[in-house]
Amino acid sequence: MGKITGFLEYHSVKASNQKTGERIQHYIEFTPLLSDTEISLQGARCMDCGTPFCHSTSGCPLANLIPEWNDLVYLDQWFEAYERLELTNNFPEFTGRVCPAPCETACTLAINDYPVTIKQIELAIIEKAFKEGWVKTRPPSKESGRKVAIVGSGPAGLAAAQQLRRSGHDVTVFEKSRKIGGILRYGIPDFKLGKWIIDRRLEQMRAEGVKFENDINIGEDLSARYLQKSFDVILLTVGAGEPRDLKVPGRELEGIHFAMDYLTKSNMHIDGLLKLDQSITAQGKRVLIIGGGDTGSDCVGTARRQGAKDIHQYEILPKPQEWHNLWNPDWPEWPNILRTSTSHEEGCIRDWSILTKSFQGSHGRVKEAYFTRVEWLEDQSQGNILMKEVPGSDFSLEIDLVLLAMGFVHVEHNRLNNDLDIAYDNNGNIFTDNSYRTSVDSIFAAGDANIGASLVVQAIYHGREAAKAIDQYLQSD
Repeated sequence: MGKITGFLEYHSVKASNQKTGERIQHYIEFTPLLSDTEISLQGARCMDCGTPFCHSTSGCPLANLIPEWNDLVYLDQWFEAYERLELTNNFPEFTGRVCPAPCETACTLAINDYPVTIKQIELAIIEKAFKEGWVKTRPPSKESGRKVAIVGSGPAGLAAAQQLRRSGHDVTVFEKSRKIGGILRYGIPDFKLGKWIIDRRLEQMRAEGVKFENDINIGEDLSARYLQKSFDVILLTVGAGEPRDLKVPGRELEGIHFAMDYLTKSNMHIDGLLKLDQSITAQGKRVLIIGGGDTGSDCVGTARRQGAKDIHQYEILPKPQEWHNLWNPDWPEWPNILRTSTSHEEGCIRDWSILTKSFQGSHGRVKEAYFTRVEWLEDQSQGNILMKEVPGSDFSLEIDLVLLAMGFVHVEHNRLNNDLDIAYDNNGNIFTDNSYRTSVDSIFAAGDANIGASLVVQAIYHGREAAKAIDQYLQSD
């Protein structure tokens, strides 16, 4: 906890973002850190709640020691706060920027007040730790002589790699893209997560002895058989790469793209890896984004910075309830309420309960989309929610670019997985037991590849847990 009466004495304060008109001119992060004094006062708001739901199953998957580092920040013991933070989270500089912070909606203060601003306290701690030189390399004191291949360099793969290397194993991370980072590098825009932040952490991991092999597609450039012969264990952390498609007439027209393809090429262009004419640009175009989640929001912010003429974002599900109070109406669970991201603030037209019926084009390019409104009804007999089209609600929209941001269905069923002959579960994800073992001996899987698309913080947790299971497997072998 922080100060005993701190939650009564101090108001919640969050850092102010750069003005909308200024920040859409660049791709740099636009939320400055609060001062140490301001952060200390926010830590003081952490109350003696008895049961800290912030690091329960409804709060933080990593079980971060949140009350402890809140208290230490309040007491101006920043190094000790960093030590607590590092115990459970390999990459707080990632989660402190891109995690939706379920810990805050689970905060006991959120019963009837604004919660402790846990996310910005976490970010302040790790950034101060880097600034002060507290983030040190931790190479193993003893080598195990065992070799682990990790396929995929997203948050699950990186977390597992660091944990396994620190346990003394020889770890090589393989990444099919040109740079390491997976979805952190290619799926999240720079204005939310600057890529120098990833590179800074990779420097530490290389110094600890983790090996990185990028621009290598396992299953194509290197065979699965080679990997099995060369390594004692293989860990698959390839993400949930199969996007949900929209199978309607006109889907084949040019100008309709999956959101992740759009974001990836935008990030590669910003990084100097692609020329502008090789990427997908929204400049001067009427943009339609189908899907109301975080990926769709990232597309809004990217399209706005590219100079889109106008932006519409449609969601098939009903509009969540608008909630203007400070507290969580579904405490301690994640509330189903309307959220407006910083990208939405930058300008787009949002609408809900809209079903896309078809696309039409000219000279092979999309030019118009057709929709109908739907209502969601409860089926009393079956207990299901049914979607029903609203008669006479059809309408159309002139568009030049369509981005499909409807989530992912499961891991890609590619040549690597086929060659390894691993089994899938009923959802199409890689089947694993409670120890992250697949159906094939010495092959493990973790993160979105085996649980389905989820949060960065979940991926880090599963990467750490898989590393623990692999370490135990190697020690018992």
